[in-house]
Amino acid sequence: MGQIIINGLMNGFVYALVAVGLTLTWGVMDIVNFAHGEMLLWGMYAAFWIWCLVGLDPVLSLPVVMLLIFAMGVLLYLLVIRRVLNAPPLTALLATFGLSMVLKNLTQFFWTANYKNITNPLVGSASFNIGGIYIRHDYILAAAGSLLLTFAVIWFMNRTKTGVAIKATSMNKTAAQLMGINTNRIFAITFGLSGACVGAAAALMSTFTPIYPEACALYSTLAFVIVALGGFGNIKGACMPGFSSAWPRRWADI
Repeated sequence: MGQIIINGLMNGFVYALVAVGLTLTWGVMDIVNFAHGEMLLWGMYAAFWIWCLVGLDPVLSLPVVMLLIFAMGVLLYLLVIRRVLNAPPLTALLATFGLSMVLKNLTQFFWTANYKNITNPLVGSASFNIGGIYIRHDYILAAAGSLLLTFAVIWFMNRTKTGVAIKATSMNKTAAQLMGINTNRIFAITFGLSGACVGAAAALMSTFTPIYPEACALYSTLAFVIVALGGFGNIKGACMPGFSSAWPRRWADI
């Protein structure tokens, strides 16, 4: 039982980082991004191909993967999401669902449905024993990295001008525009930041998770469940959804 709990906690921190990316777009833009799992999948493939072509371990290529998926998020916003922001909710939902299908099928077209794995990573699957419970080194690194990045996002939202602008736009888009905030730019940054979160999670997970096109379905489902439990627009709730009722559910109170 203890082993199951520890493994669940280690994986849970990584899933929380994935959920943080989803709660950003959901809480700020009121967009349910069904392509979130596919963005994670592209991050995993980015980490894999950087490892294959350059020999750079995913832990070291993490900033590069984050930047690539950030750019991908901004591009998807400009090409697709911006056009459906003011459309009826069902239209926006169908747009992101269609986007997820396109991204997943492009993945299979370019890289086939075969499983891909990163072998001999910098931090391997060796483990140490604490009271009969084995904790893998790569799980610890992924959990610690995810937790650190989650706190970094919280700091960014509270301590930077751009983060405060994102919170203001979430609370009242019209008032934010009247205060001189370029909400279109803020939405692009938000979608890109969501991509950076899943890109980081993808790089951390790629050392111990098989990479294949259908993997995105599992992570999308988990992210939606976590956000539903933690409250949309609540980064702390995404990190610890079981305690979300003790925390505010809107950006203004984070």
